[in-house]
Amino acid sequence: MKYTLDDFARLIDHTNLHADATHADMKKLCDEAKKYHFKMVAINQVQSAFCSKQLAGTDIDTGAAIAFPLGQQSIASKVFDTKDAIKNGANEIDYVINITELKAKNYDYIKDEMTQMVDVCHEHHIPCKVIFENCYLTKDEIKKMAEIAKEVKPNFIKTSTGFGTSGAKVEDVKLMKSVVGDTVQVKAAGGIRNSDDFLAMVRAGATRIGCSAGVKIIEALKQRMKDDGVTSIDIKTEY
Repeated sequence: MKYTLDDFARLIDHTNLHADATHADMKKLCDEAKKYHFKMVAINQVQSAFCSKQLAGTDIDTGAAIAFPLGQQSIASKVFDTKDAIKNGANEIDYVINITELKAKNYDYIKDEMTQMVDVCHEHHIPCKVIFENCYLTKDEIKKMAEIAKEVKPNFIKTSTGFGTSGAKVEDVKLMKSVVGDTVQVKAAGGIRNSDDFLAMVRAGATRIGCSAGVKIIEALKQRMKDDGVTSIDIKTEY
């Protein structure tokens, strides 16, 4: 598939999830998203109202992180926070699973949590992304989560928060995509800081990339295209 520079930009969830982010930081994030035409700004739930106002009248989404970054909240709490974020302007949701229950092989809990989160998002016609936090999971647990997602059908399954012990890995993206196929999309996030890493994740099957280095990545791809005298880059998936 051939990607133009704008196609690449529309894969990016432009991210600032730091606890000490100021309103000026949030405005900068939104301004950059508008300048580069990123798909979404990924922010903490409490920033939903501010960012949605900054992005009003654009096609750039406001993505609220729920139960971030640990996932250690009850289902009811996650659902409440999701509804609150949506009420305040969020139109995409990324939530972190309860890893404790996954480790306990309480798959009914995981499925119930995912179902409730997907239902509340889809009731409002917005995407739901499920964050696995793969650095804490075995390959079998990643596969099991993907199998549950294939059944429940969130819009995306996501590798990482970026706040764990490691971020996105190509082999994990390929594994996740191999299980869900075309039923669910895969988002890679965490530690993606340059254009080579970015392209590797796209080749592995990711159709959304969460990163704070989006500006740097797009500028590097722009220069690469200019140097090669092309207006698009052909990407062949490897999953």
